[in-house]
Amino acid sequence: MWKMMRTFGAWTGAALVWQLAAAPVGAAAEPSGGQALLDAIRAGAAAHEMAPIDAKLDAGGKAAIPGYNGLAVDIERSYELTMQKGGDPAHITYAFRQVPPKVKLDDLGPRPVYRGNPAKPMAALMINVAWGEQHLPHMLEVLEKEGVRCTFFFDGKWLNKHTDEAKRIGALGHELSNHAYSHRNMSELGDGQAREEIAKTEQLLTERLGVRNTLFAPPSGDYSMQTVKLAHAMKLRTVLWTVDTIDWKNPPADAIVAKIARKSGPGTLVLMHPTPSSSAALQGMIRELKRKGLTLGTVSEVIAETNLAPAEKTL
Repeated sequence: MWKMMRTFGAWTGAALVWQLAAAPVGAAAEPSGGQALLDAIRAGAAAHEMAPIDAKLDAGGKAAIPGYNGLAVDIERSYELTMQKGGDPAHITYAFRQVPPKVKLDDLGPRPVYRGNPAKPMAALMINVAWGEQHLPHMLEVLEKEGVRCTFFFDGKWLNKHTDEAKRIGALGHELSNHAYSHRNMSELGDGQAREEIAKTEQLLTERLGVRNTLFAPPSGDYSMQTVKLAHAMKLRTVLWTVDTIDWKNPPADAIVAKIARKSGPGTLVLMHPTPSSSAALQGMIRELKRKGLTLGTVSEVIAETNLAPAEKTL
């Protein structure tokens, strides 16, 4: 028995010396007890990674399309998580880190945006408010019932008269943004007038609502590149839309829902107002977007580069 123990001790000691000698000088030690698991994680990583997508100009060269973060497998974290669940190489829990694109929206200069990246399975409702406050309670009720937060762009004159209503909207978790002050065509204004239209509403958002805003939606979608540059100088991104409900023409609710079904997809920004048509169609629009597998959020969330994939995934 003693002889066998001495032999076994000599063998294990030799094995330890061989392991130390085989490790390159200065190399990080592999986590113990799972070389097969490490090999499996590294072998499978590429199949679950995604390259980042750069921001770019659209086909017309005037508007910008946001980029989208890629995904890279965090080998060490994946190993830790899988070991916590038993360390089975056949059931790996992959952990991911986001990889930003090389070209971002800000790199493209002052440009309007009208959509999120088409690889991002997300959409936003943008509600421009200059009138129609009588329809807001029902629309807010629907949004709350469906668990949706959206972006309200306030006309400054409206906001000045309906500050309490705007506060209520913000308290429900919606994003509050700038729709100029008096609903004028921005392209027809001189620099001073255009700047004042934006600045007066921005002041109301800041002082009355406590909002740090980053977006500007020009009234009627009317703008010039000078408008975009003025907004950019005020640290605001000019926002247009992907799909317009044209609800001010009072179309039937089912026609609006059908339009959303035809024209919406990943990255869509849907424009509407507090009108009878959009109020009646809102639940149908939301459910149609969800049916397409889209997550609904604010405009800022949709045009952000953040990848929506989960940070961890077990296979």
